[in-house]
Amino acid sequence: MRLALVDNGSLEPAAHEALRSAAAAIGALAGVDVEAVSWRHSDRIAPSRLGGAPASTLGPWVRGHLAAGESQFVIVPYFISAGGAIGSRLRADMEALCASAGRFEWSLSEGLDEEGVLEGIVSDLVRERAAGLDRPAVIVVDHGGPSRASARIRDRVARGARSALGSEVGPVAAASMEAPPGDGFGFCRPLFSEALRSPGFSGGDVVVAPLFLSPGRHAGPGGDLAREARAAQAPPSRLRCHFTRLVGEHPAAAGFLAGALQRALAAATAP
Repeated sequence: MRLALVDNGSLEPAAHEALRSAAAAIGALAGVDVEAVSWRHSDRIAPSRLGGAPASTLGPWVRGHLAAGESQFVIVPYFISAGGAIGSRLRADMEALCASAGRFEWSLSEGLDEEGVLEGIVSDLVRERAAGLDRPAVIVVDHGGPSRASARIRDRVARGARSALGSEVGPVAAASMEAPPGDGFGFCRPLFSEALRSPGFSGGDVVVAPLFLSPGRHAGPGGDLAREARAAQAPPSRLRCHFTRLVGEHPAAAGFLAGALQRALAAATAP
C-alpha cells in the first residue's frame, strides 16, 4: 500500500518543499511512510531547485507504482477544501486512472475541511498575530474559485473565528483573492482588494488570515496577497496589514491529517 500527501501543485519550489515537510511530519505522527505528491504542475520544477530530488505528480506516481505491482493507495488531501473543485477533479482523475491503467483500490482520507478543524487553527493564528494590537479587524481570505463548497468553508471559518476570538478583535470579514470571470460567482465577493477598502477594514490594524497551506505564487511574503496589501497601504492610507502564518504551519494541521490517515488505513485494511 502506498500513501501520499497530495496538494494542488505549484511551480514554486517553496510550495513543494512545504509539502515534503508536511508529509514527513504526518508520516512521523502516524508511524508510516507518506510520500509528497502534487496533483499537477510541480514536476516542472527543476530538480536542482529541490535539493536534486524531482517532484512527483499524481498520474505518473500512480502508474509507476502500478507497474511495480502495487494495487492499493491512500491519498491524504493537502488543500483547504477536499470537497471543492480541486478535490472533485482529483477524484475524477483517479477514476480515470482506474479505467485506463487497470483496476486498483484507492481511498481519500478526511481533509482539513472537517468542521471545527480550520476554525480552531485560524483562531489560534489570528490570536498569535494580534498580540500587542488593539482589537484589530480580521480578514479571512481564500483563493476564490467556482466552488460554492469552498466559499461555504471560508465563511464558516470566519464565523468560527469571530465566535472564538470575541472581544479580542474588531470586525471579522471573509473574502476571496479572486473570482472566476463571468456571472454567477458572487459568492467569491468581496475580493480581498475590495475588503481592504471597506468601512472598518480600510484603516488601522488589520490581521489577514490566508486560507492557504503553503507559500507560493499567492500566499507568503512575495505572493499576490502581500502585493495587494502593500498596494492598499500606500500613502495616504493609514491601513496596516499583519499576516498570520499559513494554515499548514500550524501543528494542528499535521496532527489532524495524521489521525485522518490512520482512520483511512484502518478502513482500508478492515476485513
